[in-house]
Amino acid sequence: MSHDFVILHEDIKVVLQAKTVIQEWLIQVRLELKPEKTCIAHTLEEYEGNKPGFDFLGFNVRQYEAKSTKQGFKTLIKPSLKSIKTHYRKYPPISDSHKTAPTKAIIAKLNPVIRGWANYFSTVVSKKVFSKMNERLWKRLGRWASRRHPNKSAKWIKKKYFSNVNRTRNWVLNDGEYMTYRHSDVPIVRHIKVKGNKSPYDGDWTYWSSRIGKHPGIRKEVTTLIKRQKNKCA
Repeated sequence: MSHDFVILHEDIKVVLQAKTVIQEWLIQVRLELKPEKTCIAHTLEEYEGNKPGFDFLGFNVRQYEAKSTKQGFKTLIKPSLKSIKTHYRKYPPISDSHKTAPTKAIIAKLNPVIRGWANYFSTVVSKKVFSKMNERLWKRLGRWASRRHPNKSAKWIKKKYFSNVNRTRNWVLNDGEYMTYRHSDVPIVRHIKVKGNKSPYDGDWTYWSSRIGKHPGIRKEVTTLIKRQKNKCA
């Protein structure tokens, strides 16, 4: 059994003390910290040879210098490099196992992989990564199509497999009925922080209904009306 967790504090001494306390507690329950998975890092600067920031559950959390902010930095959460590489490695086996399969078959295999990964990272800074993954996928599928018809020209292959669906979806593998999903088809939806003094049980119908569309103990019809009427009494 393994558990992942992060401890954040501005003082390195507190972090080191926390590590010692955790190690002592884990020994009591016959567990231990894995050295290869345990590191101490600074979110803005290099620390003890470690690059700035840290990876957690597939995400990379790092602070970048920014003169436009009061703090002098801003925190960005992106897909980690390891997660990107792991995701891309799923493409070759799929294309290699569908060398002679119908176009529809490889599309059906790829789409859940693409959509699932993109949905997981749709709440963080992923726009550039999604665009890069689209490009890598297109190149991989281009090689897949070329190997199927080694004696055909690139123009012929493009027309057969990558004909434009519409102005916004060109160079997408399709068979006239089905098409590959693109990472950038998943909209980036930013998570809005909850106000520090708010609680789902504080009775503030207006705040929670507008935020998540529901409130504990309140009928769905009521919260729907509150949101529809923009928090104003009819």
